[in-house]
Amino acid sequence: MLKKERAEYVSKRLDELYPDPPIPLDHTNSFTLLVAVVLSAQCTDKKVNEVTPALFARASGPQSMSKLPVSKVQSLIQTLGLAPQKAKALVGLSKQIMSQHAGHVPGTFEELEALPGVGHKTASVVMAQAFGHPAFPVDTHIHRLAQRWGLSKGENVVQTEKDLKRLFPEDCWNRLHLQIIFYGREHCTARGCDGTQCEICKTCYPRRKKPFVARKP
Repeated sequence: MLKKERAEYVSKRLDELYPDPPIPLDHTNSFTLLVAVVLSAQCTDKKVNEVTPALFARASGPQSMSKLPVSKVQSLIQTLGLAPQKAKALVGLSKQIMSQHAGHVPGTFEELEALPGVGHKTASVVMAQAFGHPAFPVDTHIHRLAQRWGLSKGENVVQTEKDLKRLFPEDCWNRLHLQIIFYGREHCTARGCDGTQCEICKTCYPRRKKPFVARKP
C-alpha cells in the first residue's frame, strides 16, 4: 500500500469510528481552553479535567487569573506535573493577555507563542479548536501513530507535522488530529499495540513481522 493510499484509508476509517470527535479537555471559552492545554503538558487530559473545575471557579478569564498569586494557582493544580512552572506561566500569560491584547486570547500563532508557557503545539490546539484555523497539533499519540502507519519518518514532531499536512487535505486537519488521538488511546496504545496488532496497523503494514519501535519525538 502506497503512503497516499494509507493516508486515504486512515482518514476514511477514522471518520467512521469518530465522525464528530470532542475536544478532550473541558473548557468553556478560548481562555479556559488555552489554560487547559498549558496544563496538559506531560500530563493526561483526564488529570487536567480533574483540577480545572476548582481553578476555573476562581479564575475563568485572564483578568481574574492575573490577579491570583502564583502560589494560589499552584495550590489549585498541585497534583499535576510541573505545577510550579505551569502556575507561573498561567499568571504570566494572563497578565500579558490583559496588557497586550485587551483581555482577549490572541488569534495568531505568533502572538500565542509569545505568551509564557505556550509553545507551537499549544498554539496549534488553540488556533484549531478555539478559532477554527487549520492546524495539525502533534502530540505523542499522533507522533507514534504517524510512524507506525508509515505516514512520516518521525524524526521529530516538527517533521511529523509537515508530513501529515502534506498528506491530508487542510479542511480535515482540525478533526483528524483529534481522531488520531482518540484512536491512539483506545486501539493503538504504546503498550497495547506494537505496530502489528490494531486494525489500522494491520491494514497499513500487513507484512510487518517485527514489532514496531517508535522513535522518540
